[in-house]
Amino acid sequence: MPQPIVIAHHLIWTAYGWWLPNDPRGSTSREIRVEKLKDLGPVHYERKPVQPSREELQRFHEEAQDRLAHQVIEFTDEEIELVGKSLGKVIGEEKYTCYRCAIMPEHVHMLMRRHRDKAEVMIEKFQRETREALIQAKRRGLLHPVWGGPGWKVFLDSREAIENVDKYVQENPKNAGRPEQHWSFVTKYDGWVARTRTKQAKLASERET
Repeated sequence: MPQPIVIAHHLIWTAYGWWLPNDPRGSTSREIRVEKLKDLGPVHYERKPVQPSREELQRFHEEAQDRLAHQVIEFTDEEIELVGKSLGKVIGEEKYTCYRCAIMPEHVHMLMRRHRDKAEVMIEKFQRETREALIQAKRRGLLHPVWGGPGWKVFLDSREAIENVDKYVQENPKNAGRPEQHWSFVTKYDGWVARTRTKQAKLASERET
């Protein structure tokens, strides 16, 4: 059985303070390192099968904000534009292909074609460039964290998976009551899929003969 080949990545990361280790939605953390946050609730690794209500999540964030070292800030519309411009700069410089992007007041979704850079490296470059841009624009102070951690990624290995994420990211702003986003650095997904390992092996064999 040939192993599936990663075609694209769904990259997600949040602004500082918006997704804590014991977030009621679940998280990518396995422990709580900040003592003040421990009694907010237990850690649940990965997304919970039953998600909290909007009201429950809001109560959690309101209580957590008083315990964090820095203020929790949402991105304004102007800051969202600045973040988008910075993401576009990285995409152009690194020759990435972005199929869809949604920059929300408290998190970012990006659907990225597979690249020589690993998903973690892409997120790191995006976060570094956007943080520097916000600081230079005097939208954040030098000591205030912009992002809430390294984020996480979902590997996509089929056209169907990419199209599902594409639709999800596209509808993310609308579902939050915000206008649909259109970014100049986004390339519409054209149905590209990588060859399977079986096909690659067959082609290699034909070349040898």
